[in-house]
Amino acid sequence: MRTLHVFAMPLSCLALAAHGARPSLADAQARSSSLALKARAASIPRAVVFDLDGCLWSPEMYELWGGGSPFTVKDGDLIDSAGTRVRLLGSVRKILYELRNQERWRDTCVAVASCTDEPGWADECLSKFAIGGGECIKDVVQEEDIYKANKRKHLTRLSERTNIQLEDMIFFDNERGNCFDVASIGVTVAYVPHGVTAEAWERALEKFPAPGEVLGDGF
Repeated sequence: MRTLHVFAMPLSCLALAAHGARPSLADAQARSSSLALKARAASIPRAVVFDLDGCLWSPEMYELWGGGSPFTVKDGDLIDSAGTRVRLLGSVRKILYELRNQERWRDTCVAVASCTDEPGWADECLSKFAIGGGECIKDVVQEEDIYKANKRKHLTRLSERTNIQLEDMIFFDNERGNCFDVASIGVTVAYVPHGVTAEAWERALEKFPAPGEVLGDGF
């Protein structure tokens, strides 16, 4: 009689046979890095919207009454007709340059939403404030909604024009009331009482998306 020899295969070997060879450490690290990149890409806002007065620059346009347009460029700032200096706040210049030139923001719409008292002056400032590389704020901004209205209307109009959902937007404003108004329609909002600083910018992006929430000091 022929003797049948049966050899038991360890369970670990059976598992490897069923699922393939165990991935190397390099493969695991590459996969982890890829997942992290996808996660970061998924959390990039489809629209970044800024208020103007007190958010991107100071002083506010109404504070220039008695002067105002025309504005002259001097040392990176603007000087109005009465000699008052208008300057960009925080890290606005660097952030706008990043939005214009970094690949990660290629598919993001940059917009402004403002109820400034002097839209014409604000428009001139957008055209004259340089951000670097021979470009101005106007070169970065793809959509403008500047007129007297509740900020909810501004963001709703921007959403309709761009076909971007409100929950895919992030909005920066220096006034608490505006922040709560816009948050009530499902936008992620960053409260920036001192303008858009580097810290406020990074912290807001880290927490995005947070639909309906107001981010910032005191919240």
